Amino acid sequence: MSVNRCIYLLSRCHIRYRVCASTSFSTVTVANNTSLHPTRRTSEKLSKRHSSSDNSSRPLDTSLFIPLTVKSDEVWDAAIGAELTQPLDKSEILKVLNRFYKRKEMQKLAADQGLDARLFHQAFVSFRKYVLEMNALNADLHIILSDICCGAGHIDDIFPYFMRHAKQIFPMLDCMDDLRKISDLRVPANWYPEARAIQRKIIFHAGPTNSGKTYHAIQRYLAAKSGVYCGPLKLLAHEIYEKSNDAGVPCDLVTGEERKFVDPQGRPSGHIASTIEMCSVTTPYEVAVIDEIQMIKDPSRGWAWTRALLGLCAEEIHVCGESAAVDFVTELMFTTGEEVEVRNYKRLTPFSISNHAVESLDNLKPGDCIVCFSKNDIYSISRQIEVRGLECAVIYGSLPPGTKLAQAKKFNDPDDPCKILVATDAIGMGLNLSIRRIIFNSLVKPSVNEKGEKELDTISTSQALQIAGRAGRFSSVFKEGEVTTMQRDDLLVLKEILGKPVDPIAMAGLHPTAEQIEMFAYHLPHATLSNLIDIFVSLAQVDGLYFVCNIDDFKFLADMIQHIPLNLRSRYVFCTAPINKKQPFVCTSFLKFARQFSRDEPLTFDWVCRNMNWPLAPPKNIKDLVHLEAVHDVLDLYLWLSYRFMDMFPDANLIREIQQELDGIIQVGVRNITRLIRATENHSAETTVSIRLPDSDTLPQRRGRVLKAHNQRKELRPSDSSLSSRLLRDGLLTKELLEQLQKEWVREQSQHGDDLVSTNKGKRKKK
Repeated sequence: MSVNRCIYLLSRCHIRYRVCASTSFSTVTVANNTSLHPTRRTSEKLSKRHSSSDNSSRPLDTSLFIPLTVKSDEVWDAAIGAELTQPLDKSEILKVLNRFYKRKEMQKLAADQGLDARLFHQAFVSFRKYVLEMNALNADLHIILSDICCGAGHIDDIFPYFMRHAKQIFPMLDCMDDLRKISDLRVPANWYPEARAIQRKIIFHAGPTNSGKTYHAIQRYLAAKSGVYCGPLKLLAHEIYEKSNDAGVPCDLVTGEERKFVDPQGRPSGHIASTIEMCSVTTPYEVAVIDEIQMIKDPSRGWAWTRALLGLCAEEIHVCGESAAVDFVTELMFTTGEEVEVRNYKRLTPFSISNHAVESLDNLKPGDCIVCFSKNDIYSISRQIEVRGLECAVIYGSLPPGTKLAQAKKFNDPDDPCKILVATDAIGMGLNLSIRRIIFNSLVKPSVNEKGEKELDTISTSQALQIAGRAGRFSSVFKEGEVTTMQRDDLLVLKEILGKPVDPIAMAGLHPTAEQIEMFAYHLPHATLSNLIDIFVSLAQVDGLYFVCNIDDFKFLADMIQHIPLNLRSRYVFCTAPINKKQPFVCTSFLKFARQFSRDEPLTFDWVCRNMNWPLAPPKNIKDLVHLEAVHDVLDLYLWLSYRFMDMFPDANLIREIQQELDGIIQVGVRNITRLIRATENHSAETTVSIRLPDSDTLPQRRGRVLKAHNQRKELRPSDSSLSSRLLRDGLLTKELLEQLQKEWVREQSQHGDDLVSTNKGKRKKK
């Protein structure tokens, strides 16, 4: 007998088999008192949920559990099993394993250990592959399988070894209770001990658009010794920042991409105007203002309003928003033991629904604003307005803030010939506009639901009121507002929408924090960040007042940079960056930023300029304009990251300079947008229009000289002198319309030929 065999027998002593017929399950006991039988299922039950939305009552989505690959390392007792028994017959082992898989008792025991049908199948496939493909198995498993094949063992004896393998490929089975505790989101108010340590006064300013609710809250904010304003947009934060400082109240600005301190030494002021995501929940204030509280239900950003409402450490919290949010906020504050004082406001200026649709752009009047829900509609309508000899301003979401303000100023200026505005619903917040009449070009808007799925649906009453309320604002030259539609059929639908009450808010959004994801990663070190987030949301427990916000954008970025070596905290921060994932240039730049960061190489000004081919030429068509907007977004991304990783993004000031310069180029492009559209329609280099940038002392002279070279107007080549060519060149006719006219002309000529053969028949065919 070999030495190894003797050592093995002495260490194992006697292996005893006990087959329990009552449970159809056998336990292998060894002399050192170790046992491989399954751990007992905990009888601990979760507490009763607040409502039916409790996630613990729904089955776990085990499709999110990705099996790991078990490494086939050499084992010290690999050859001993064959020495003690005999080599295994792989065909017999396959039959034994398949019989084990079909036993209902084994499936039930596995389910008690957390393996549902899907995981049981995946674990079995992996276990079978492991057993059949390993050159030599562990001695204990080898002996068990050999005894079963010889009729000396029970097939159920395989179960402990199967479960050991299952927990190797699904490590979350051993820590499911811990994961559930980490993802328990039922009492988010307890996440903010500083706010719970004081008795806060909640004042809800409720009313429609243009009712003065935010004005009264800001007056209290300005009168306080210290305060913070939390708004949904950078434009709104900028507005409060300027108003505060103009009123003699020193105020700092804090947004994701920008910090402005009034004090030259950088000491913080008592007042701060910030975007909602950037507000501090640890700094004490006398007064806090939370604007547009109804966005607490937003599927993507709602968590930021929840965090501010529950976590701001202020003596007074002034909440501004729709009346539909009053009951919900009151109920939410009941969980923190804080009462809500409600102050109701009415609209300061009336607005009415017209009895007639506009139907034609020929019926536009000064002060009209046409609201579209796509950029293509904006391009088309602004082009048609220009054909009629009118000027129009253009505002849509992807424009830089400076360009939006410039277009708003152009439209509001009584001395400017521009009297028409074409815009998306981006005008619903953040811009003061002198609009007489809101005209809905359409009532159907693309949106994303709670599951992250894209939908086309009629706008809600809340959305319609938010947009329609921009007409006839108190501070504008028009003291009465009017709202109508472009199409006659839409007018009745609009009246029906505006006649309905606004749906009350029912739930507030939540989002997993970096700390929670880090704790998850500790238990599941081999899972990807995207997979960690999926498992977290699947296990998350929330009561009836909350929901977990949509995390598709987060997962999109996590998957994009998964192959790049980053630590978990840095990876999480990168994935929370606010980028437009629809822009390929933005996504590519994001990827380059992450890769450069992972190499521990600073992203310098020169590196950024090389990667975006700076300096950039003025736009010659719509495609160029869209690219410039994407470049502006990339510069925003750099600035956003520069405040999270200052040493790796060191040139924020230089980047901000060229971003301001780029904003100026985009402004010129938007002012000439109809010329860009015309150039795009012509699809010809000969008709491409170059735009001359105005001289500006505010642009850096060094780059101004480069831009000047790009602004030289190119000579247009002589083109065909035919009538159709001239109409195309002047923008009075599009190629599509020309093709349609040509088809009609050919059809009419054919019909005229038929008339010569049969007059009566030709008359019937003629249109």
